[in-house]
Amino acid sequence: MSAADPIAHSISQAAAEIRTADSVLIGAGAGLGVDSGLPDFRGPEGFWRAYPAFQGMAFEEISTPHWFDDHPEMAWGFFGHRLKLYRETIPHSGFPFLLQLLRSCRLPGFVFTSNVDGQFQQAGFAQQHILEQHGSIHFLQCHAGCSDRILPADHVHPQVDLQQVRLKSALPRCPDCHSILRPNILMFGDFNWNPQRWHEQQARYREWRKQVRGANVVAIELGAGTAIPTVRFECEQVATKVIRINPRDHQVPAHGIAVPCGALQALTLLEKELRAG
Repeated sequence: MSAADPIAHSISQAAAEIRTADSVLIGAGAGLGVDSGLPDFRGPEGFWRAYPAFQGMAFEEISTPHWFDDHPEMAWGFFGHRLKLYRETIPHSGFPFLLQLLRSCRLPGFVFTSNVDGQFQQAGFAQQHILEQHGSIHFLQCHAGCSDRILPADHVHPQVDLQQVRLKSALPRCPDCHSILRPNILMFGDFNWNPQRWHEQQARYREWRKQVRGANVVAIELGAGTAIPTVRFECEQVATKVIRINPRDHQVPAHGIAVPCGALQALTLLEKELRAG
């Protein structure tokens, strides 16, 4: 048996499940964006490849709110570079296929993602059908917490010295109290995240859950790891069948189908299989 045979068999099974789905839940982790050229922060080596200046430090140490107090230029160097990178990244061709799947089912679908990059919105997914579990880098909040306002980051265009990961342009400031603004992202050790936008998304997601209760919901889970398994757990809980697309962490529950390859490869093969009928 060739190495490709298990993947082909899984794709055939997954396509059969999608054909009978009443609704689709897309569960997305960081692995989905790798095929668009976004960095893979899996393990310290992946983080250090993306940010050599942070050699010896973990992603969890940098993605914390205290740096906006202790070293705001470094904090905004890191998040400012990511903001610019995500703005400039074009979602890969698997995104339009996923959007087509959501639109083709009998009942509406939903996106449940741990990613903060805004790639689904950029690919044309409706905001009312997306739950960003950890917030979005494209929105800002006052680091001092002077109000519950959440502001679009459209006016922020950070200039970053990537070699040192330091902000060279002016620090973004709150229009109300002039304290530093920070991304509206749930960071590690973060007790001051403003969840207002998330609450609104969560309410829409709960309504969708009610709408599809008792229906045949197929989850297509892409690049969601085990370190923070929120996306995996959600897909397993909500869906009748879980299609788990992951080149490494593809172990599945009893109602799962493992597709042991990258997101774009799997979606390309799925699209071909579904078109073949």
